Amino acid sequence: MSNKTLKIALAVSVALNLFAVAGGVAYGVSRAQMDRKIEAQNTPGRQGGFGEMLASLPPEIREKVHTSLRESALAARPDFEAARAARREAVVVAGADVYDAARVQALLEQSRSAELRGRARLENEAIAVLAELTPEQRKTLSPILQRKGGAHREPHRDGPPNRPPHPDAPR
Repeated sequence: MSNKTLKIALAVSVALNLFAVAGGVAYGVSRAQMDRKIEAQNTPGRQGGFGEMLASLPPEIREKVHTSLRESALAARPDFEAARAARREAVVVAGADVYDAARVQALLEQSRSAELRGRARLENEAIAVLAELTPEQRKTLSPILQRKGGAHREPHRDGPPNRPPHPDAPR
């Protein structure tokens, strides 16, 4: 083998080894991130935790709580949809050739108002549900009032939601 061939073979070998090491590191990092996400989902007040909270209730109470909160979510859904629609329109108007700051501001205000209406419906129904429970049951279900953590819904970034969006969810 010539000197030139040996140098090329060495360079290819080094490149392949670097590629293999980088792949291993990427796998390790993504695995650690996945483990953290799974662990975070199993903390109290997270999705999965709500099912566990409901499971700890007597069957008749569980069904009543589930039904009430579901009806509340369905009632609030139009508010959250209106909030998202107004925000999407604000983005379109803000990106137009002719900038209309007043229109963008009005649309964002409309979005915030609709979002607050929806959140108020959800929170008021949650308060009413909690009022009908024993102190121990209230303690178990009180995380549903958390704004962050999505205790009563699963965050979804892809596809249309089946439930109203969480107010803090990214848009």
